[in-house]
Amino acid sequence: MTAAELKGITAGELTKKIINKNELFILDVRNDSDFQDWRIEGTNIEMINAPYFDLIDGVDAIIDKIPDDKEVVVVCAKEGSSLFVAEQLVEQGKHHVSYLVGGMKAWSEHLEPVLAGDLKDSGAIYQFVRIGKGCLSYMIVSGGEAAVIDTLRMTEVMEDFAREKNAVIKHTLDTHLHADHISGGLKLAQRTGAAYWLPPKDADEVVFSYNKLEEHAEITVGNTSIHIQPIYSPGHTIGSTSLLVDNQYLLSGDILFVQSIGRPDLAGKAEDWVSDLRDTLYNRYKQLPEDLIVLPAHFGKATELGEGGKVSARLGDLFKENPGLNMENELEFRKAVTENLPPQPNAYQEIRQVNMGKMTPTDEEQRDMEIGPNRCAIHDK
Repeated sequence: MTAAELKGITAGELTKKIINKNELFILDVRNDSDFQDWRIEGTNIEMINAPYFDLIDGVDAIIDKIPDDKEVVVVCAKEGSSLFVAEQLVEQGKHHVSYLVGGMKAWSEHLEPVLAGDLKDSGAIYQFVRIGKGCLSYMIVSGGEAAVIDTLRMTEVMEDFAREKNAVIKHTLDTHLHADHISGGLKLAQRTGAAYWLPPKDADEVVFSYNKLEEHAEITVGNTSIHIQPIYSPGHTIGSTSLLVDNQYLLSGDILFVQSIGRPDLAGKAEDWVSDLRDTLYNRYKQLPEDLIVLPAHFGKATELGEGGKVSARLGDLFKENPGLNMENELEFRKAVTENLPPQPNAYQEIRQVNMGKMTPTDEEQRDMEIGPNRCAIHDK
């Protein structure tokens, strides 16, 4: 292969390789601080960081570290630097080299649809894995209708997918007021004529109209009577609301994850909301059937990706294995969720303002606000 024949790999193609646990070698040429803050992860990934500015005059210093027997992907912020370095590697005789098209910005925005499960009468629930940021959105499809939960600002992905499934989007829901990413729920509702639902206790400062996502709300998808039952579950936010779907699935929002639990501090109310968080996890969730399949709004690590890339777990198993559900001492729990937390998400205060409708940043500003990992869990890195 010559530099002229060098090919790029898209975020979608790279996602499938990671989901399939293919062996990869990633050369990340961003600066060290950006690399330490946020990087591509996977089960069979070997990786080194060599800043682009150290490679402008050549790749001799790292050439011996680049394997000949693995696929090599060069990664940078936007694409240009990785293309330059990949070309140099090829010129030095390295094979199986590609560069990430669109860089980490494209990686941050890719959504991978995964079948999360079938519904009892007909239809299905799909999980959209935002692998570069750890966000999880959902679409329930039944009887020619769809409901979208915790959707992201890339709403065209949801519109296209609904069209593929011959479904009309009738509802969009946010389980809470998000602080780590910009919601696409209201935007998608406006584009499709759907009803937009938001927990009222999180909506004190919003400047738009919405339907109140409360426990008595009636939300039905399709003529097969697939019901979405809201369950008030505060703790991550004061309004956090889980969704029981078809009596099979528990969409837990940012309250409960596969390997951790939600943090209560992103609205500056950690001390106030700790008791709510514990009550939700140790009392409200305990009253639910253990066979429910938990579908969270985030994941923290690539190890949480299961078969086909799906992130899910049986509720009863989480009560046995999730460390956040096994702190019997209330003081220990309070300390775990208020002290030594990971850094807060990038621009999280501004993101909350956007999700309230108080700020309207440009598309590029929105991308910059969301750069980095989600960090909604107490045990995230």
